Amino acid sequence: MRLLDLLELLCADLGLNAARLDGSTPISERQAIVVDPMLATANSLSAAITRLKLDRPVKIKVVCLLAAPEGVAAFGEAHPDVPVFTAALDRELNDHGYILPGLGDAGDRIYGTR
Repeated sequence: MRLLDLLELLCADLGLNAARLDGSTPISERQAIVVDPMLATANSLSAAITRLKLDRPVKIKVVCLLAAPEGVAAFGEAHPDVPVFTAALDRELNDHGYILPGLGDAGDRIYGTR
């Protein structure tokens, strides 16, 4: 069985709504894995999870490549029931909410806007 048949993959990107990959099983009967490249302030991720919880998935998990301690703490306060799995925890956020030392702006890197 393919992984996509088992898990609902969602992107934590502002402006995107939760959507099923196929029409077979409602999200209320599935797990949701929310993938966000970077967890900095946790504002957009918290908003995405709040929206997703309205659809009542069985379980929600968050996966990110890079996180800041401030964002992990803020997300944990907002959604203590949702585990976060990250590949790396950087040292801090700067005054603009960017992860330091970080990788730069994820959106700029993904869409080539800078």
